[in-house]
Order: sequence, then C-alpha cells, then structure tokens
Amino acid sequence: MNKVVLITGASRGIGRQTAIEFAKNGYDVALTYFVNKGLAENVKAEIEALGVKCKIMQCDIANEQDVKDMVYATIKEYGYIDVLINNASIAIDMLFNDKNCADFKRILDVNLVGTFMVSKYVGEYMLNKKSGKIINIASTNGINTYYPMCFDYDASKAGIISLTHNLAMQFAPYINVNAVAPGFIATQSEIGDMSEDFIKAEEEKIFLKRAGTEQEVADLILFLASDKANFINNAVIRIDGGMYGSM
Repeated sequence: MNKVVLITGASRGIGRQTAIEFAKNGYDVALTYFVNKGLAENVKAEIEALGVKCKIMQCDIANEQDVKDMVYATIKEYGYIDVLINNASIAIDMLFNDKNCADFKRILDVNLVGTFMVSKYVGEYMLNKKSGKIINIASTNGINTYYPMCFDYDASKAGIISLTHNLAMQFAPYINVNAVAPGFIATQSEIGDMSEDFIKAEEEKIFLKRAGTEQEVADLILFLASDKANFINNAVIRIDGGMYGSM
C-alpha cells in the first residue's frame, strides 16, 4: 500500500510542488485549499496522471470544525496519514500603521493556530499508529526581522518554530516533528508583484546570489519525510542560500 501525505494549502506554490513531488515518489496525496478550487483540481489531475490517488478538500484551517472534518475525511478515505505538511499560510502586506488587530488575529489564526489544530488532530491518529512525520513550513522571517510591514506574518512564523519544538516533545518518541524555514523563494505569490530592482536587491543579500525554487524546497521536505531522515527530529532547517544577517 502507498504511504499517504496530507498537505495543507497545496493549490499553488511550494504546497503544489511538494504535492507533485510526493506523488512522483509513490505517495497517495490529500490536499487542502481555501478558495482556489480550480487550482486544486488542476493539481489533483496532475497527481492522478502519475498513477496515485489524490483527494482535495476545502478547509479553513482557522476553523476547528473544518479541521476536524478534513482530518476525518482523509482518514475515512485512506485509513491513515503517514506524513503531515503544514504549509497553509496567509500574509497581509501593508504598512505598519495601516494594520489593525483583526488583520493580526487572522494571520495568527491561520498560520499558527491552524498549524496547531491540524497537528493536534492528525497527531492523535499518528500516536495510535505509533508512527508519523510532521513537517511545518516556517520562514526565515520567523528567525530574523526584515520589514515592519511583515511583523504579523513574522510573528506567526516564529510561533510555528516554537510550536515545532513543543510538538516534537509532546509527540515523542513516535512522531518526528521538524520545520523548514524557506528564505527568498521564487514563487508567484512571493515575487509576482515585485519590481526587478527589488528582486535584484533581495538576491544580493543571498550568498548564492539567486532566489530559491519551489522544487528545492519540495526536495528538502520529501527528504525529511523519508526513512533517510528518521533520526532528524525537533530541527528547524533554513533553506535560504545563505543570507547576510541570518547566521
């Protein structure tokens, strides 16, 4: 039987590429989306063309009942979950003085509380099985402060790093819990509205003088899910090409 991976927020970007990479490696896939059903259906078609199963589910991971229903539907479909990738997140880019409490709370509810809830309900099944891997997608923004306009997103990603350490302790010794912290990655959502000058300036901060790719992040996530990474636990792994001020 194929292993099963559940990926939140996998209709585009890193989540989409990761879903396809797991499918190429023989995993059956369950993925969530929030609003982009058409994009999720496209990912489903790509995955099924690789000869494995794919289930897509609409889910607001900030809503506890949505999360419970989504996890139950995945278990009902596949019987188990071997790997959970907490990828879903949002950002609201605006100047510091234009931010408000409602925006801040929404960022935390989706990015941090949502990661907690999905991990909690998937973790219950993994503990019953006494095996599993959880990989949280954090960010170098949760390690270093870059722009005050991102303070709410940065806080949520820093919270995910702390949550990773606590979940690793809570779920020991049966579940490996790690975090991946991407830096400047050339996803459409990351660079779509950026000017060439801004992109060049960001790339100058990177030792390798280029942005990372979705494929490179997906490869790292796949490795952490594999048996080759069985002794990696409670780790936060930066994938940023080396960044000035990030050591």
